[in-house]
Amino acid sequence: MKLSELGEDRLLARLLPLLPIGSGVITAAGDDCAIVQPPDRGNLLVLKSDCLVEKVHFELSADPARVGWKAMMRPLSDFAAVSAVPQFALITLIVSGKTSLTWVENLYRGLRRAASRFKVSIVGGETSDTQGPVAISVSVSGSVEKRRLVTRHGGKIGDVLFVTGRLGGALHGRHLRFIPRIEESRWLTGKFSVHAMMDLSDGLGTDLPRLARASGVGFAIDKNALPLASGSTVQSAISDGEDYELLFAVSRHGQRHLEKSWHKRFPKLALTCIGNLTSKIKHQTLPSGYVHF
Repeated sequence: MKLSELGEDRLLARLLPLLPIGSGVITAAGDDCAIVQPPDRGNLLVLKSDCLVEKVHFELSADPARVGWKAMMRPLSDFAAVSAVPQFALITLIVSGKTSLTWVENLYRGLRRAASRFKVSIVGGETSDTQGPVAISVSVSGSVEKRRLVTRHGGKIGDVLFVTGRLGGALHGRHLRFIPRIEESRWLTGKFSVHAMMDLSDGLGTDLPRLARASGVGFAIDKNALPLASGSTVQSAISDGEDYELLFAVSRHGQRHLEKSWHKRFPKLALTCIGNLTSKIKHQTLPSGYVHF
């Protein structure tokens, strides 16, 4: 069955009852607005919107459940970057009426699985017909304690730089099945003073200079120390993008304790020191990662 044969109301009637809804939801999808219980007054409200576009972020031949997983996990990776806890999500689906119902249902199966992984309630959104490529936009809200908030702006000269996991090779399929480092980020900010942090969505070659510029410092890395994914090269680890690992800066004084504690808490996930922050250097670059325009 095609979506044009089913109609919007019948499509929503099939999809909405399956969405994960938590206890903080007062009015969920199906009304004019979603109404939710706001975070505690002592916490900061965190908002993030991200999108997936056919032929930019995925091919239509890809498993739609994997596409849905990626659509939800991308903004959740940004939550990990600031050590925030996601809570509510809105989904906007822009798709041709000629698209099969099965494809959309499988897409939502991936969205549900990803949201449930981090106890996120999908509370609404929008659908629209299009003559162009498929697009899925996911907007997420949540919260973070003031004392645990980390941005790109706090890096200091002499800080050591760490990355989680392994870099490169995401374009061979890993970009459709990654898990945001929310648990790891929350652990880090609960036990250590993290000066600056971001997620590696556009590649180390693009994202590290962004963190350095935001902090007003330079950087130095040891390319031979980069943790490479299987089959990857140093070049791909720097430039491929879509790793969704954490890049963060901490004081050198706590390096040994961090490494020891990390390997005890996350024995299956690599943590690698790749360099340090330096005095500001003019026009400092790496081989570029992904840039949209």
